[in-house]
Amino acid sequence: MSLRKRQRSASSSRLSTLSSSPAPHTAAAAASASSPPLSFPNADLVLRLHLDPCPDDDADLDAGEDHRPSLDLHVSSASLLRSRYFAALLSDRWSPAPTSAAGGHGHLSLAVAAPRSASHPFHAHVEVVRLLHTLDFAGAIHSPADALDILPVALQLLFDACVEACTRFLEAVPWSPDEEARVLEIAPLLPADEAADLLARITPPPAASASAAGGEAARSPSEAMLHGLIHSAIHGHPVPAATKAFVAMLLKDYPSRDCVQKVLDEAFLSRLETVKELMGKYASPDFRVAVDSDERDAIQRLNLQSAVLNVRHLLWLIERMVEMRVAGNAVKLWSEQAALTADLQKLLNDVDMWKNITPGLPVLVTRCTLRFANSVVNGETIVPRQVRTKLVRSWLPVLNVCRNMVQPMQCGYKSPNCQELEETFLQIISTLPVPDAQELLQQCLGFSTRNVDDCPHLIAAFKTWFRRAGRAPQGAEN
Repeated sequence: MSLRKRQRSASSSRLSTLSSSPAPHTAAAAASASSPPLSFPNADLVLRLHLDPCPDDDADLDAGEDHRPSLDLHVSSASLLRSRYFAALLSDRWSPAPTSAAGGHGHLSLAVAAPRSASHPFHAHVEVVRLLHTLDFAGAIHSPADALDILPVALQLLFDACVEACTRFLEAVPWSPDEEARVLEIAPLLPADEAADLLARITPPPAASASAAGGEAARSPSEAMLHGLIHSAIHGHPVPAATKAFVAMLLKDYPSRDCVQKVLDEAFLSRLETVKELMGKYASPDFRVAVDSDERDAIQRLNLQSAVLNVRHLLWLIERMVEMRVAGNAVKLWSEQAALTADLQKLLNDVDMWKNITPGLPVLVTRCTLRFANSVVNGETIVPRQVRTKLVRSWLPVLNVCRNMVQPMQCGYKSPNCQELEETFLQIISTLPVPDAQELLQQCLGFSTRNVDDCPHLIAAFKTWFRRAGRAPQGAEN
């Protein structure tokens, strides 16, 4: 039964009755009399707790009130006044009870919503009654479970001090997932301020309609957290490899792929723009003229080193995008970098510059393009043929330069990256219409310059194209 349903049941006409005569000697009363009733100091009233069965429990309803489990508590009416519910009840209906066989105490009855399965159905109510007498909240609330058991009863009886103590305890300690679910269930019944204190931990605040700076919609809390994690992973953490591995795991396990894609796309675009800016400064003729040679060389060295660092960041982001199958936008963006590829070719043709300053740059660029191209060939990233065509068309010239530069290098990298990218580009070309494939295959002749016997992938690609081109055109009659 839900908490709201229990509260409604507990506040129904059966919630409580006050009589000026002794309680009837029912079977339930006899059963409860078999064990001594709980008694509190200065008791002048008997409070009987009895189970209020669920409306859908026909058997319990048919059994009648006499057979419901009950528990008698000898309580102090002065202590009960700490509950606004009891205070209202006693002020409106209390009258001295005549002397009775039970000891001359008046009787009060309180219905307790029947739990589905509980060995101690009255436990929470007894604890709240005890707290009405002692106010020893610290002694009664030792765990979130204690607070969550007591809180619904305190709310039912309008015991404000107890409600405050329970919410203050819950706000200060960690919760298990089950306890968190109970907090979500009970929060709508709490006063607004106390509910807000608890919900602040488990629900995000209202999103701002627009950011103060640019007027764009603000990031959601989840997006902001993921953005911060990615920034920490790629910028200067003391243990970057471990941090990147941990952030990669969080991204992979995050339930909303759309959210992850949005954050990764933003990070990718930011790094890409940085690389383009740095490479543009290197290639700019205005920069070469405006600065003297010594200063220019120092600035160019810094620009190229920064560019290599940012390409490394790009590669890590690309790996995450491909791994999560959210690289579609990034592949499209990568295919549109004609200006960047032109600047890279200028740099790679200046052998002395890049080889002395950034010898790993050709391999890093090749690996970025290779990861995207492999994801397209393997079906991990599905993009239109126009994007596939532009991807090869834009980056094939860079590959042709890189493949001739990587081999002489002695920097610990292996040259098969270029060989693999050649094969992958040829596979992408095989997915294109015959005219587009014809144009791009003619630009791949450089793949054969090492040794004719060492380029079976190129031979196979041309054989495939000629086989297809030799077929009758579409719609042609036999």
